[in-house]
Amino acid sequence: MSLLTQKTINKKFSVSGIGVHTGLKVNMNVLPAPVNSGVIFKRIDIKNNNTVIPNYRNVVDATLCTTISNEYNVKVSTIEHLMGALYGLGVDNVIVELDSQEVPIVDGSAKKFVELILDSGFKNYEEPIKLIKVNSKIEFTEGYKTISIDKSNVSSEIDFEIKYNNPLVKTQRNKVSLFEDDLKDIYNSRTFCLYEDIKKLEALGLGKGGSLDNAIVVKNNSILNKEGLRNKLEFVNHKILDCMGDLYLSGYRIIGSLKCSQGGHSLTNKLLKKLFSDKSNYSLIEIKGKNLPHSFADRNQLRSIA
Repeated sequence: MSLLTQKTINKKFSVSGIGVHTGLKVNMNVLPAPVNSGVIFKRIDIKNNNTVIPNYRNVVDATLCTTISNEYNVKVSTIEHLMGALYGLGVDNVIVELDSQEVPIVDGSAKKFVELILDSGFKNYEEPIKLIKVNSKIEFTEGYKTISIDKSNVSSEIDFEIKYNNPLVKTQRNKVSLFEDDLKDIYNSRTFCLYEDIKKLEALGLGKGGSLDNAIVVKNNSILNKEGLRNKLEFVNHKILDCMGDLYLSGYRIIGSLKCSQGGHSLTNKLLKKLFSDKSNYSLIEIKGKNLPHSFADRNQLRSIA
């Protein structure tokens, strides 16, 4: 991933599909955006007040997906896989047009989004990138679920653990460095559910577009999908993808070390709210040099802007 200057995609790309929870057809266009604009969602099926900004303060629902809304109750949901792809590939500025509420689920992973972004190519600006540097350790606990983020020199790390009372999923854990590691397995990992939870989804009015084409379904100790798993840690790797996407609701990539056990969209959102509740917890910085410095002690390349 380039860590030099801000970038957008080089040309528009489009994806059509269905929303995994609404079951509705949706067409999505992703377009280049000006410098310093960030990621912007636009509901083109609505004429007025149709722009929605993916920000942790705009999250209105985190039940099995992340849903954001503007002040006019215009919503966009299941944004986390696309946001995770943008975060991992270092895309700072894009406009995402949708003609329905939900981002298309495609195959349940970020694989297609990553392929289309890479095929589009990148356009770099002269403007330096901005990053959030964590200054203080922040922790949040909710019953048996825990999440924390601590300061780090130059890394952006996610250490994630899941625990399921299922003989196949059981306990899985993985740790990745988002700036340094090959994230292919993370991008390719699909959303999943236990077979016995399908009726619970139906009762909540969710999963209307779900199928074996866009989700892994686990029944007892077997996988119902004929092709099986894409990688041995696909369950926890998908949780890392979700976490990446939800972290990008900070508006910037984060220099810090995150650790989570049994969390999800809601817990990550609560962590961000706690992190940004006190300005001493973080710094917003610009990188002026051609490379990410090996230590933040190299102040010639860094400028604090908040």
